[in-house]
Formats: sequence, C-alpha cells, structure tokens
Amino acid sequence: QLPGNEPIAAIELEEPTKEIAPEIVDFTEVMASFKGGMEAWYAYLKSNLKYPRQEQKLGIEGTVIVRFVINTDGSIQDVEIVRSASEGLDQAAMLVIKNSPNWNPGKNGGRAVRSRMTIPIKFKLQ
Repeated sequence: QLPGNEPIAAIELEEPTKEIAPEIVDFTEVMASFKGGMEAWYAYLKSNLKYPRQEQKLGIEGTVIVRFVINTDGSIQDVEIVRSASEGLDQAAMLVIKNSPNWNPGKNGGRAVRSRMTIPIKFKLQ
C-alpha cells in the first residue's frame, strides 16, 4: 500500500461487482419475451424438452417451476428450480432453459434491463 492511497485489492474487488451485476428487475415496463413470441416458445419446448426415460417408465408427471435471469443482451443465467416435480423432470426443465436461444430483454424507460422470469414447465404423459 502506498501512503495516501486506498489498498489496491479493495479497489479491484469493488469494481467488477458493479460491472457484472447490474440490478435485476422483477417488474419491467416491457416484459422480457422469447424471440418470436409464445408460439415460438412452445415450438422450442416441443422440439427440445426431453421427457426423462426413468420418469416415463414410472409414470411420473408434474409441473416444474423454473426461475432465471434474462440479461440485457437476452442471454440466460442463474437458472433455479422454484418448485420441484422430481429430480429427472427438474433437470430436464433446467436444461431446456439453459440451452434456450437468447430472449428479447425486458425494458424500462426504453432501455434493456436485467430481469427475472418465472416459468412453469409441465410434463404430462400421453
């Protein structure tokens, strides 16, 4: 530490936190949305959501509620299970969200903001 200066480590620790984690907004003026709308979302789910074989064999159905953050560039992060159905169904739901193409970010005052989204994913056997 040089006399009269802040410790260098403290400065390095503070700056990235502000850069990496801008505020996450739960309610936005314009909600984040899947590119192409809900029809595109259902089409994405239909072709990418895999019903786990073990759960199929055991006849396990249920709804997994997944919460995640949509960044200002539309990318997804911090995927978590809010309500579990079974370990296999939870993993399948998380995987389909994590592998999702970028979304249209939520907006406040006309500018993109990081926002939190909560989505139910229903698994039902035919």
